[in-house]
Amino acid sequence: MTLRVATAADLPALRELIPDSVRALGRGHYTPEQIESAIRHVFGVDTQLVADGTYFVALVGDAIAGCGGWSRRRTLFGGDQMKSGPDPLLDPAREPARIRAFFVRPEHARRGVGSRLMEACIRAARADGFRALALAATLPGEPLYRAFGFEPSERIDTRLPDGVTVPFILMSRSIEP
Repeated sequence: MTLRVATAADLPALRELIPDSVRALGRGHYTPEQIESAIRHVFGVDTQLVADGTYFVALVGDAIAGCGGWSRRRTLFGGDQMKSGPDPLLDPAREPARIRAFFVRPEHARRGVGSRLMEACIRAARADGFRALALAATLPGEPLYRAFGFEPSERIDTRLPDGVTVPFILMSRSIEP
């Protein structure tokens, strides 16, 4: 497995990977209605992460096995379909960097893809001067984040435009210098 920064050329593959990941790995955690609503309204590519150079792809051979990133911007979660305006920069001295949009192809789940992506994100955020990380975990993603020292602070139920409610877990951790 190799990691690299995602590029605009990866967008078509990412747009295919994300719904496949959510449908397979969300099963048993979310209802089919929640999964499809979240794919429509929440889960998708955030092209700002790609443009900022803070989104990674994990490759097995030439195929993208997973993706995930971090952000120095205020948005906590959601793809382009959730954007409604500017996404201001965070102050690394006072605010946590965001861990964002981790998705793994079902056939590569629980094989270290998420861990390798997380390690890269932590290193990059630390190098950019951040001292803490925050995220909104999906229910299937929570075990990975706990394994990396993230502590839950609150469970939120996000009501989507079609009226479906999807739970997330707000989590955070510090970054050691």
